[in-house]
Amino acid sequence: MKIHDRLLETANYIKSKSKVEPKLGFVLGSGLSFFGSTIKVAHRFKYSELPNFCPPTVEGHPGELIIGHLEGVPVAALSGRLHAYEGHNFQDVVFPVRTLAMLGVQMLCVTNAAGGLRATMKPGELMIIKDQINLTGQNPLVGPNVAELGPRFSDMTDVYDKNLRGLLKKSLVKAKVRHSEGVYIGVMGPSFETAAEIKFFGKIGGGAVGMSTVAEVIAARHAGLRIVGLSCITNLGTGLSKKKLSHNDVKETAEKVEKGFAATLTNFTKLVAPELK
Repeated sequence: MKIHDRLLETANYIKSKSKVEPKLGFVLGSGLSFFGSTIKVAHRFKYSELPNFCPPTVEGHPGELIIGHLEGVPVAALSGRLHAYEGHNFQDVVFPVRTLAMLGVQMLCVTNAAGGLRATMKPGELMIIKDQINLTGQNPLVGPNVAELGPRFSDMTDVYDKNLRGLLKKSLVKAKVRHSEGVYIGVMGPSFETAAEIKFFGKIGGGAVGMSTVAEVIAARHAGLRIVGLSCITNLGTGLSKKKLSHNDVKETAEKVEKGFAATLTNFTKLVAPELK
């Protein structure tokens, strides 16, 4: 089946089970699935239930699509994501985000756990993503263009919407969460970066590095969604601290900030509600 036909099949299945038409979408990264519990759930789908979806294999990614309401806004949350390092091609990685676009989502908030690239950063702070650098060596738009979603050549100007970033900053201030702003660098993984790579990423303007997000954002922008992004800095990159890195540390730090994280996204939802039709 063509990609568009697969997306239609998935979207139609979801619509047959849930009458909620989501306008705001969330992608919840490693250890950040707690936010899903704040949503007034209308329907919860396991990825394994959905046609053409692949279940995630990484710990900390439940693999659920939650549809419901938050602060009166119809929302959809992808609790857990796919990564190319799991063995998926980029078309599968971005399929869930494209599904949200097919359901009518207008705005997308992507979140992730990431390594900080500045020595001044503290594990547990949140970074507003102002731009991204794709160092995965891949692009989800390679191949035949899905014209029903967007144009052959997708504009990436102001990919992280400036106005939405401003509202996210207000939300962080209200929630009293330590935060910063910076460029997210996406790499393939799954190995953590070397000290030399971390130094290089800092020199080219990076604020945080992770193994996700960039492909989803490219696909979402291609589909015309307005995007905002938030990284949870779970550790400092290799060479910026003496501590060795592990995925357990990533999950533990993300869990420690879950209340502030959830409060921030709830505040953000209140602020963007008037813009969603």
